[in-house]
Amino acid sequence: MSEAIKGDPSFAVVLMVTFDSVGGLFSRDMETAPWSFAKFVDLLEHLWLPVIVVSAGSTAWLTRVMRANLLDVLNQQYVQTARAKGLKESKVIWKHAVRNALHPLIMTIGGVLPALIGGDVVASIVLNLPTAGPVFINALRNQDMYLAITFLMFFSVLLVIGNLIADLLLAWVDPRIRLE
Repeated sequence: MSEAIKGDPSFAVVLMVTFDSVGGLFSRDMETAPWSFAKFVDLLEHLWLPVIVVSAGSTAWLTRVMRANLLDVLNQQYVQTARAKGLKESKVIWKHAVRNALHPLIMTIGGVLPALIGGDVVASIVLNLPTAGPVFINALRNQDMYLAITFLMFFSVLLVIGNLIADLLLAWVDPRIRLE
């Protein structure tokens, strides 16, 4: 089969067409085109791979955080009391355990905002994405300290905004927390 693939020029053309459009957010003919529905569809066709790559690492990490929090909460006395009262296991899990296990997860998500804006630097470089991560790395490499400090300040402000959003979300999820 490998000889058939090597000798078949149509297979090589299909591979070139398929993997030629992996990098960047647009295909070559749509990069300079004005915004239209066709350009938006082209953006969606190129956006699925970076979304999967960047979200896979974060999802695994956040899943581990949620699992550890949920295991801690499931051993608490109020969860055992709810089970002893005869509540359904699904109600014990969702109403009592998950609601209290979300607190550390929400606070963890607050620190993710700079990473979302900066993008995963390795994925951005490999997939040729126009994010702030590669620009920041190039500024550090070229010793452009004004640009590097500007990025650090921008990411610091985003961290403060992300923590503010996490605090507001935490107050919304748990009514016991007061905004004073």
